[in-house]
Amino acid sequence: MRSATINFLLLSVSLLVSNLTVAQSPWKHGRLHVTPDKSGLQYADGTPFFWLGDTAWELLNRLTTEEVVAYFDNRVKKGFNVIQITGLSPESFKRANRYGQQPLYDGDPLKPNEKYYARLDTIVNLALERQLVIGLVVTWGDKVVRVPGYGTDPVIFNEGNAKIFGAWMGNRYGQYANIIWILGGDVAPVSKEGDFRPVWRAMANGIVSVTGNDQLMTYHPSGYQSSSKWFHDERWLDFNMIQSSHGERDAPNWDFVASDLMRTPKKPTLDAEPNYEDHPVHPWPKWDPDSGYFRDYDVRKQLYRSVFSGAFGVTYGHHALWQFVSERDEVVNFAERGWRNALDRPGADQVRYLRYLMESHPLDGRVRDLSLIAEGQGSSKKDHAEAFYGMSHNYALIYLPIGRRVTVDASGMTGKLVKSYWFDPRTGAVAGNSPVQKSSAMTFAPPSIGPGNDWVLIIEDAKSNFPNFVSYKNERR
Repeated sequence: MRSATINFLLLSVSLLVSNLTVAQSPWKHGRLHVTPDKSGLQYADGTPFFWLGDTAWELLNRLTTEEVVAYFDNRVKKGFNVIQITGLSPESFKRANRYGQQPLYDGDPLKPNEKYYARLDTIVNLALERQLVIGLVVTWGDKVVRVPGYGTDPVIFNEGNAKIFGAWMGNRYGQYANIIWILGGDVAPVSKEGDFRPVWRAMANGIVSVTGNDQLMTYHPSGYQSSSKWFHDERWLDFNMIQSSHGERDAPNWDFVASDLMRTPKKPTLDAEPNYEDHPVHPWPKWDPDSGYFRDYDVRKQLYRSVFSGAFGVTYGHHALWQFVSERDEVVNFAERGWRNALDRPGADQVRYLRYLMESHPLDGRVRDLSLIAEGQGSSKKDHAEAFYGMSHNYALIYLPIGRRVTVDASGMTGKLVKSYWFDPRTGAVAGNSPVQKSSAMTFAPPSIGPGNDWVLIIEDAKSNFPNFVSYKNERR
């Protein structure tokens, strides 16, 4: 074991030296860091960062380089800036990647396959050229935790080799400004099978021993959980990650966000796996086809409500894209189309408007305040509305998942006159109204009503000078 470890570390040093010349593409604003107020992320030069992620877990295993380029270019055009991928995926030992390589020799974390990780180098550099952040899941959780009925690969990590492997990964990718480390991978670290937190801590410490505080790190949890449940106080956990998952329509991810933001010390949070577009609703343990699939409307509701409740961004996902369904591969959980067909699904086109909307106003200092909705708040999860003020109370945004008349208490806003707009999450279109006197009972009616007609009400101090949203949106197309 000692000999294997020494050889492993020597390989690490040689790879670090050789790879320092690889990542030369300019990264415009410097590395990402947590904002001073702990509400979100920003670049080193102070530029705010709104996380709009896409879920591409199997990209490293199932795509050729040419296909990766096509996928990245499509996502850049749609406004995505984070791509979540997996190094050691759920099927790493079952099959080779498109170039016939598997990640480890003999399934041993101390024996990485250089050709396999050279492919990951290429992918990270392709992302860097396009100003895309890679949310890199070091290993899917089934390599650390054995969950009955979930995953067929053997458990290969313990505290000792997890720390060494983490240090090796840190050596290889620590120089990249576009890497955010993700531990976990769809598992609870504490269960009836045991407490595996020491293994994850060892892996985190291995990475940090090389990268220091230059790269961000989080943990991807099991469904209906947040990383805060197990790791909130860990120094290596820079922000929390939620998986509200695919078990029901209108899972209350806003409650997860609000709960995370009440914890101390304060850390940013986001839902990194809400319902995927075209994913069957609750397929476990046996799917009832009458339950249907999540469509773009279901996706929009979860994305907007998590962000409006205080998350610093959100991750979109498509059921065919995370697994990159094609004629070559077994289909997981009733995916109904191939990955190329899924690239331009309605939800994938619409999510950019959320990013543009949020970036058209200050991202820092937002304050969730449901008291803005004096009348018209929904009585169930499916019609639950979310609302927040800007830090200076010179603007407010309200998301209505079902179009309905709403009465707003705008008395907490600055100025005597307010202007209002209806923003369409489906198209990004905006319709404005003339400034009116501010009051504690202002009634607004959206252009259309009923389920499927979700809307955002934008209210601004009439003297405010925020960017014209239409111009802002068009500049970023």
